[in-house]
Amino acid sequence: MDGIHARESATLGRSIQIGVVGGRVISVSFPEAPPADADPDHPLLDRVFGYLDGASDHFDDVTVALTVPTAQREVLEAVRTVPYGETVGVGRLARLAGLDDDAEADLNTVETALRSNPTPLFIPDHRITGPGATPLSVAERLRDVEA
Repeated sequence: MDGIHARESATLGRSIQIGVVGGRVISVSFPEAPPADADPDHPLLDRVFGYLDGASDHFDDVTVALTVPTAQREVLEAVRTVPYGETVGVGRLARLAGLDDDAEADLNTVETALRSNPTPLFIPDHRITGPGATPLSVAERLRDVEA
C-alpha cells in the first residue's frame, strides 16, 4: 500500500503521517491535521495506534528507506537498537554507532543524523536525549507512552 497515509492521534494531539514506497517507509511526520488526500488505512498506522494505546512495539521489523550519508546511516541504525522505554544520551549513541564520543566531529555527525531522521518513530529518536526530528511535544508524549 504505497502512498501517503495519515490519521489524527488524540494521544499525540496531532496527526501521524507516513509515506510508503515499494513497501518501505520513506517518511514520518506529525502534522497538525492529516492532509485531505491522505489515506487513513495502512497496517503500519494500525500498529502505531496500538503502540500509542500501550502495546509494546519496537518497530524493528519495519523497513525504512534511508538516503543519508554512511556515517549518519550508522547513527540512525544505532538508534533502532535502543530498547523500548529506555533513553540514552548523544554520547552513548555515538559509541553505539562506533563513533568517538570525545570527538566533536563525531558528536556533530550524531546530532546531524538525529535532526535529519526521515522516519522518526520507526527510527525512534525520541529515545535519545538531544536533538531529533520528532517535535519535542511529540517526543515527550512518546516517552510517556513507553514509560
